[in-house]
Amino acid sequence: MAGRDASVLRPGDWITYDGGDHQVVALAGTSVRLRSEDGAESVVLASFLMAAPDFSVTGTEPLPGLEPSGLLTALPDPVRDAAREWKRHVVEVETGLPPGAEPGTSPRPEYDPASWSLVERAQAKADELGVSLRTVQGRRARYAQQGLWGLVDQRAVRMSEATGRADARLVAVIREALEAETSASTGTRSRLIRRVVKMVEAAHGEGVVPLPSRNTFYKLIDALSTGRHTFGSAVTRRQTANRPQGPFTPTFADRPGEQVQIDSTPLDVMVVLDSGLTVRADLTIAVDVATRTICAAVLRPVGTKAVDASLLLARMLVPEPMRPGWSGSLRMAASRMPHRRLLDVDTRMEQAAARPVIVPDTVVIDGGKVFISDTFIRACDRLGISVQRARPRTPTDKAIVEATFSAINTLFVQHLAGYTVPNVSRRGDRVEERAVWTIPDLQELLDEWILAGWQARPHDSLRDPFRPKKSV
Repeated sequence: MAGRDASVLRPGDWITYDGGDHQVVALAGTSVRLRSEDGAESVVLASFLMAAPDFSVTGTEPLPGLEPSGLLTALPDPVRDAAREWKRHVVEVETGLPPGAEPGTSPRPEYDPASWSLVERAQAKADELGVSLRTVQGRRARYAQQGLWGLVDQRAVRMSEATGRADARLVAVIREALEAETSASTGTRSRLIRRVVKMVEAAHGEGVVPLPSRNTFYKLIDALSTGRHTFGSAVTRRQTANRPQGPFTPTFADRPGEQVQIDSTPLDVMVVLDSGLTVRADLTIAVDVATRTICAAVLRPVGTKAVDASLLLARMLVPEPMRPGWSGSLRMAASRMPHRRLLDVDTRMEQAAARPVIVPDTVVIDGGKVFISDTFIRACDRLGISVQRARPRTPTDKAIVEATFSAINTLFVQHLAGYTVPNVSRRGDRVEERAVWTIPDLQELLDEWILAGWQARPHDSLRDPFRPKKSV
């Protein structure tokens, strides 16, 4: 048996077993029914049969092939129609009648099998179409092997490499050089070409690898650097290279506190210090994954300390007190939370604002010194909170808190005096002179916005289980 595994049996196969030739009549579970050359039938366990010393498959028919229907539907209509037209011609040569002919239809005289041989009918079809006999015979052979797919013009499905005919060794070096550009300062294509030429000569010797012309070199680099931003923004290039290689699993949580993500970032607004200097503020927040609640937010001048991160944990675990001047609608009593039941747990809920108190089981942090410090880790350990560290340079491990920072910039920070904008090219003139907020004032304003703006705002990622199309 050629081209098949000897352990695969089908009805109709001829095998050698027990000193004689047998045909496989039927397969039933683990049993094989055999018929010998003299007509005697027997039933043998498949495991016993295949373990026999003289067992072998001596005769079999090839497995039937299936037409790649999915590929056929993806072809352009003209290519598919041309293949079907060739099928009509091939079938007429083979049978004398085209596909779909009505019963009783007589073949055309030059294709009558009773009058002409197969070769003569093929020659007639070649004369009719104005092609050679070899072309018709080739189409017949491909149709017999592959069906309609064998009649498709293969030029329409031929795949070509983006690098064309460039030497594979050169392509490998260009890819290596492009990878090295990820963390480097942005340069020009000509600089990259010089580096590639030196790398090729160092690796394979001078003149060993054929180098294309300068114009072709540019086209080759453009083809291989597509989507990398190699010659654009360095920030975009590094962010693009930092994306996951494939689909990553989003973070889910079934109940409040199951997972809380914590991170810190400079806020895009200038604040005024007690000394009169203007600096950017650092914002540290904790976001509950299940409810998207901002459990706590702490503002500090640039340079957040480990004690600030510990303070964030402390603020998460106690009710948010109402402040003078806040609207009564921000009270816990005015919210949908079970205010009376909470009063039995903690009397401070009487004067609390409508921010839920969420005790985290697990906090997700990155490798920032603030969060991996002994102060923060000991605070988590004392409170019975597990610490889960995100992988280095993998923001998707804490994508929810990263997205929350962006939302705070868009919904809150851009409306403040002294807004700096993340992109320097879009920053206004002398922004620092417009700064008016101190850290305490901005902290109180942020706390009020979290209650009145963020907590009351529907979130696209939160859905009513009874009305999935409605965000909550």
